[in-house]
Amino acid sequence: MAVKLRLRRMGQKKAPYYRIIVADSRAPRDGRFIEEIGTYNPNVEPSSVVVNEELAKKWLATGAQPTEIVAKLLKQAGIEK
Repeated sequence: MAVKLRLRRMGQKKAPYYRIIVADSRAPRDGRFIEEIGTYNPNVEPSSVVVNEELAKKWLATGAQPTEIVAKLLKQAGIEK
């Protein structure tokens, strides 16, 4: 089972709000997930990124692969692989 760290879209039409989740790579974007580890809000200036550092490091250590955008957000939050 390939596990990924990726974004789950929430919020209203034209006002997206994202949750950073851990999910099976075969699951749909807004479907089933394993755990929520943070949030990302691009609607505020500057963009808001809140990540549970402990959970993110745990999942990265166990082999979860972040998507490109999530990798950028983790780097912005100060979490390196």
